[in-house]
Amino acid sequence: MTSTFLADKRSGPGTDLPPPESVRARGRGRRRALHWLTAVGFQLPALVLFIGMVLLPMLFALYAAFFRWGGFGMPSDYVGTDNFTDLFDNPIFLGDLWRCLVLVLLSLVLQLPFALAMAVLLNQKLRGRAVYRMLFFAPYVLSEAITGVLFSMVFAPDDGLADHVLGAVGLDGLGGLWFADPSYVMATLFLVMTWKYFGFHMMLYLAGLQSIPRELTEAALIDGAGAWQRFRNVTLPLLAPTLRISVFLSVIGAIQLFDLVWVITQGGPDHHSETMAVTMFQYGFKRYQVGYASAISVVMFGICLVFALAYQRFVLRRDLEGATTTMRGDGK
Repeated sequence: MTSTFLADKRSGPGTDLPPPESVRARGRGRRRALHWLTAVGFQLPALVLFIGMVLLPMLFALYAAFFRWGGFGMPSDYVGTDNFTDLFDNPIFLGDLWRCLVLVLLSLVLQLPFALAMAVLLNQKLRGRAVYRMLFFAPYVLSEAITGVLFSMVFAPDDGLADHVLGAVGLDGLGGLWFADPSYVMATLFLVMTWKYFGFHMMLYLAGLQSIPRELTEAALIDGAGAWQRFRNVTLPLLAPTLRISVFLSVIGAIQLFDLVWVITQGGPDHHSETMAVTMFQYGFKRYQVGYASAISVVMFGICLVFALAYQRFVLRRDLEGATTTMRGDGK
């Protein structure tokens, strides 16, 4: 009788529960929805800023590139692809492309190897190496405006610090007009760029060098490998991912170079130090040919995008595949 009562109590109103599997499925669904809402809540502010401050201006620049527009009101004088056609008939812009290529090559051949050499040197046990690291990295902390004003005074013709130093050591003949000489303005500008940016790449390389296990170099030393052999066969292959990132940043920076050039030379003399970004600024904010300047910005973006995709596809592929494999492995 007692068992009958208990059975009737279990089967009474309000006791018809769904199967346990359905409960668990609903719980998983609620947790999944909560995770999605949390992720969207964290990403939404950044997404709004990206759309409003990056994506929409890019799309509007692409739209304006097909108009002859002075920057006031809405674009209305549609010219099709005339801005792009005129752009590649413009000797100034073609010169910008050539100067961009020169800066990229000089950066890869001179600036980055110099930064690597300094990183290898300062990775050794030297007295005061922390001070040297700070001194070499300090120029990167300075703004481009301060750097430009500083070197405008250092390389002032006939009265700058550079000419005084050369005169003091008996090398007066090496002094000159520096930024005012069309033949030497790009070389002088690259010297300033190297002083400004090599410390950043040096710190990248130092971080990469310090992540290399010391046991590998010690094992190579025990096997009788010399300093150059250890660097070529141990250090350089393990440092390759850092080198690839450094090259990517250097090339993109050379393509987009603007503020340092604008502060020092404003593209002169006679456009001999002008870059694509400086030309874009000149046409957009000095001549009020905003449609033409938008076409320059679209071309710059296209160059950067093509380079970035090609570099990721053919150079960074192994690094990205390794990172993806590691993430998947952690998730298992």
